[in-house]
Amino acid sequence: MSPIPQTQTREPARAGPLLFEEYVAARGAALLRFTLLLTADVHRAEDLVQDALARAYLRWGSIRRADNPDVYLRRLLVNAARSWWRRRTNRELPVAQASDRVAPGDLGAESAERDLLRRLITTLPYRQRAVLVLRYYEDLDDATIAEILDCSAVTVRTHAFRALATLRRQYADRPNGE
Repeated sequence: MSPIPQTQTREPARAGPLLFEEYVAARGAALLRFTLLLTADVHRAEDLVQDALARAYLRWGSIRRADNPDVYLRRLLVNAARSWWRRRTNRELPVAQASDRVAPGDLGAESAERDLLRRLITTLPYRQRAVLVLRYYEDLDDATIAEILDCSAVTVRTHAFRALATLRRQYADRPNGE
């Protein structure tokens, strides 16, 4: 047998897949948390992140050269979540009273309040929910949010204002037992 040429035994250059794998290892959990807050469904969030990363992998060379891959992937996830929600067969209807209530004393008041706020956030229109998640959970500024959502910074502030007003009203109008 002849020896394998030297060019075939070398380690591949640090391009494409290896850098993509490093990015996914570093940012994958954050992307999943972000999508989970947008969709309020663990399984749907996992599916959307997996699909977005598969699409990003195919174009990783150009995405990597862009200024900020996080912005590209978040925009991809926001659009994917919105596309999923627009499909008529994927609609879920929120109910006024959840059938599974937290038993008194089982959880701390802080945990129960967070759960209530998460449920209230899921009732918001999609763009308002996306703005709140990007601003308060991802801690992004208006310009970055506007870039991700492909709108102006003024629109971001308007969505945030309306979403917070709605949440305040819903929080004040909730029954005392919830």
